[in-house]
Amino acid sequence: MDKKTTSRDGTALAYAVTGQGPTVILVCGAMSTGGTVAPLAERLSDRCTAVVYDRRGRGESGDTKPYAVEREVEDLAALIDAVGGEAALFGVSSGGALVLEAAAGGLPVRRAAVYEVPYADRLEGGAEREAAYKERLHEALSEGRRGDAVELFLRLTGLGEEMIRGARQSPMWAGMEAVAPSLAYDDTVMGDGLLPRERLAAVSVPVLSVAGGASPQWMREAARAVADTVPQGTYRVLEGQTHMVDPQVLGPVLADYFTARA
Repeated sequence: MDKKTTSRDGTALAYAVTGQGPTVILVCGAMSTGGTVAPLAERLSDRCTAVVYDRRGRGESGDTKPYAVEREVEDLAALIDAVGGEAALFGVSSGGALVLEAAAGGLPVRRAAVYEVPYADRLEGGAEREAAYKERLHEALSEGRRGDAVELFLRLTGLGEEMIRGARQSPMWAGMEAVAPSLAYDDTVMGDGLLPRERLAAVSVPVLSVAGGASPQWMREAARAVADTVPQGTYRVLEGQTHMVDPQVLGPVLADYFTARA
């Protein structure tokens, strides 16, 4: 990241800008940094000015306690101000929930897009599963067991035990433990894990909600529910894609959306 700005509470935010055209800020999900969405930014750069940043508590950005979702919305406000005073937003997974909250909060956002925000309304036992995860996650982090926190998250995403053991032995594990405390931030952004219908009804800008055709049915249903709940929502499925969406497939869809005339 070659640029810095400062959020309202004094937290330093690292970001990078590439390309030309309408400005789009990309918001990563859990266990991710701005680098995670950099390939998507590169794919957008021929038609959009793509901005990637490290959310607070990750990468090159700072952190200020106590955490609150409102502080992350203020981070986006600071970024929007730094890149010209208006932008579109895209968020993946729990980053999409943050994008929707920012749009509902009245930030100067032209339009928004999200990919598979994991609202668990249609997941059998979803609310109970989220509550159990929340309790165990905060216990692990409060005791400094970052590795256990990462394992909890990986299990929540459906990763098998053998793959988790393999991940622990991989060179990436240290980086995953480094951002583990931010799992609590994403958990807070997701609330009780259910679709915040009243809040989404307050979103006044167009929203594109995208899902992968090869993702679990409950994720596709959650993405459709987002589009159905916001006043100006559109639902789109990318055939053959999963939660780990290919930037080469998603990029053109987002570019068309963000460059379309209102």
